[in-house]
Formats: sequence, C-alpha cells, structure tokens
Amino acid sequence: MIVTVPQIDDIPPAERFAAWRALCELTSIPMELRSDHEHDFRANVRGGVNIGEVMLTYTSVPSLRNERTAAHIRRSDPELYHLRLTLSGESDVCHGDAETTVGARQFMLTSTSTPYLAVCERGRVDGMTVTLRPSLLPFPPAELQLLLGRRLSGRSGIGAMLADFLTRLATESDAYGPADAPRLGTVAVDLLNALLAHELDGAEARAENRLTPESRRRTLRLRIQEFVRQNLDRPGLTPASIAAAHHISLRYLYRLFEEQGHTVSAWIRAQRLERCRRDLADPALGDTPIHVIAARWGFSHAADFSRAFRSAYGVPPRDFRHRALAANR
Repeated sequence: MIVTVPQIDDIPPAERFAAWRALCELTSIPMELRSDHEHDFRANVRGGVNIGEVMLTYTSVPSLRNERTAAHIRRSDPELYHLRLTLSGESDVCHGDAETTVGARQFMLTSTSTPYLAVCERGRVDGMTVTLRPSLLPFPPAELQLLLGRRLSGRSGIGAMLADFLTRLATESDAYGPADAPRLGTVAVDLLNALLAHELDGAEARAENRLTPESRRRTLRLRIQEFVRQNLDRPGLTPASIAAAHHISLRYLYRLFEEQGHTVSAWIRAQRLERCRRDLADPALGDTPIHVIAARWGFSHAADFSRAFRSAYGVPPRDFRHRALAANR
C-alpha cells in the first residue's frame, strides 16, 4: 500500500535540499524550509498512502526548520488537520499559542490554517503524519483549538494503541491490499477521535474559564457519541448505561440529544444501521449471512432489522448488498 517517493540520497549531494524543497512545493501546503545540512541533505519520504478517507506519510529528516506563516496560509490553505507521530528524535514546535518539544512516541495535532514553526536541531527525526479533513473529526474547531500545538501522549492508553496501529501500518504495509484500506481507515479515525476526546477532557479542565456552558455541553455530547460508536456491538448499550458511564443523569443525557433534534435510542439505532450498511457493502464479508451482520450490531430480530434498514436506506438489505457488491466487481 505504501507509495515510495525516490530517495533524496539518489540525487547528488549539492542538489538534495533543493529537491526536497521542490517536493514540498508540489503540495498544497507551502512553507519555508531551512537546514544546516543543505549541502549534504539526507532525507526520505513515503507518502500517498490512502486508507479510507485519511492519508499517511512517513518522513525521515536531518536538521530542518519548517515554517508556515500567515502569508503561506493566504497563498494556499487546504484546511486540513495533521496528527504527527514522532517515532524518534525531537522537534521544538510553535503552533498557535503553544510552544513545546515533541519527542519519541508523542503526537501533535496541527492545522494548515494556523501558523506553524518546527525546528529539529538535535539529530535526525523520524515520524508519521495522518492527514484528514475536519469533517472526520466530530469536535467543533473551538474545542480542537485547545489541542493545537500540544504534546499528546502515544506512550500509554489510547495514544499507545493509535501509535502501535500506525507503526504497524508502516512496517507491515505489504500485508495489506486495496480492499483493506476502508477498514483500516475506519480504525485509524476511530482511534484518533478517541484520543482527541480523551485529551479534550484534560484540556477542558485546564481551560475551564475559556469555555462557555454551551461549549462544555457540546463537548460532552461529542464524547458520548464517540463512546457510543466504540461500543455499538455491546448488547448492553442503553441510555442508562451511557449516562452511568459519563456520570450524568438519564434526564440530562436525554436533554443533550434533544438539543440536536433526536432521541438517544434513535441516534444509536442510526449508528448501528450505518455499521450494517458498511458491512453489507464490504466484499470481504460477502459470504457472511445478513442476519449475522445485523446481530453483530445489536439487531437480534431479522425482520425488525430488515424493516429498519429499508426505512433508513429505501431498499431491503439483501438488495442493497447485491447492488453494492456488484458495483465493486
């Protein structure tokens, strides 16, 4: 799955840094580059790895200074988020109103819409970058702003799970084929959103006075929705269990969802139907009986599932699967 860009080492030493800058200029994210190794620049990049709706890029660079200014942003801004995982080495980063040092097994979330300065002067830095659109992150920009330029741990908890997953994607790329990409992308986005939700808990606590009550309610609702997505296959997932897991009353949970125009149960049902729709369109699950897929996502009665699916998508699940698999052939 990995597309390898020609090694910079294959280019004469005096031309390597210019080649790297030209490679960066081909992107829609212009920036200013400087290096103490401009006359002997040894770097490589592996990029263009599309897994579902996200892209992975691996880079290995010597001493390097990357700066994206307001002028660069005015010139071109694709309005993307990057989650950078440092695999080895250290970088000093200034992004938004945060300044920090990022080391091995640490993440940092950045936005192409915010000025950025990264300096690595203490040896080679290896890392991976996940590029994704804002629509894949179920958090308002005001909440994500709290995380921009901050270190996010990849050494324990959810961060370690995501770091391990991304590292294995890079080291075992030959084990995956094109049909695996959508499933791998879903896993990556789910883990990434779980990490951001976890980090927002701490960021919100540190910035309590900066958030309005409406913002706190919105963040709580998004965290609850992410919790539901992670537990859709649990038969015991009910409004009562969700409220208990988040230490709120059932009445308050209902109110949070009513503000969005739907009930908790209806939202859970819609998410489960969407998981079923995704699995029915998956060629790798083409031999799995429909009732098994339905039961996997919480529908214990085949007839009830068929009626709910048809009501949501306009066709019976069997017809939907037939059309979806035929389109993928």
